[in-house]
Amino acid sequence: MEFEGVYPAIITPLNTENKFKEKEFRKVVEFNINSGANGFWVSGGTGESIYISPNEIKNVIKSAVDQTQDRAKIIAHVGSITTKESQILAESAANSGANAICAVPPFFYPPNLQTIIKHYKAISEASGNLPFFVYNLPQSTGTEITPLMMSEIKSEIPNTAGLKHSGPKFTDMTGFINLNLSCFIGNANLMLPALTLGASGCIDGPLNAAPELWANIWNAFKKNNLLEAMEAQEKAIKFSNVIRDFDMHSSIKEIISYRLKIDCGSPVLPLPQLTKSEKSELISEVKQMNIIDIS
Repeated sequence: MEFEGVYPAIITPLNTENKFKEKEFRKVVEFNINSGANGFWVSGGTGESIYISPNEIKNVIKSAVDQTQDRAKIIAHVGSITTKESQILAESAANSGANAICAVPPFFYPPNLQTIIKHYKAISEASGNLPFFVYNLPQSTGTEITPLMMSEIKSEIPNTAGLKHSGPKFTDMTGFINLNLSCFIGNANLMLPALTLGASGCIDGPLNAAPELWANIWNAFKKNNLLEAMEAQEKAIKFSNVIRDFDMHSSIKEIISYRLKIDCGSPVLPLPQLTKSEKSELISEVKQMNIIDIS
């Protein structure tokens, strides 16, 4: 498949005024590529796109494309509160050279399937019909995309390439895969189980703080070494759970900042902020696990 492997849902480094820190972002991209990432899910939930301006999102996507230089695929999230704004972002992503676009379904006002399809079709056409990915995130959007719905979406939008499945029904993956879609699991703790069912890879936030852990799962699985893959998944789960115990956005930014000796800033309010003592405790716990290089 064209889109497969380890795809970190990359952070958006921000200053105190919530402006994009491009220099730091490029370093995060480079670190991830050198650590085994195959692509990036840009300006998604971990990238805080719901809280930053469209112009900042455009700059993030453009910088991601420029920094990768075709060494990794870029799936640019362009989902927004209105169809028009999503179209503007989709067109910009295409002009910047993104390999694909993705979007959550319309949110706040519950949509029916035809509303979703009309919204997605408009976005897709604005991008010049780039490969299109659906972002199934019902816990945030209020809409759960089912295999039956994906079948209808694919029928109406032929360039539909796949989806990021972050929904609670793990076994729906089989239905998505049977549609010949590139299905990424959106839960870092379930990468290996998903791969055994035929998933294309994993997209999640914890990956960009320690991409090597998930690259180890992917590489072992591709070699048909299930025992090695299981051991790698166990390490990845330990790391991921520490991140979620504190707060995902803040923890990921803090770990990356510490590892790369840069300042990725704090998440946008109202996302939780880690205190100085919490940051110190987080780094201490990661070090004690002794599963990544964090000197």
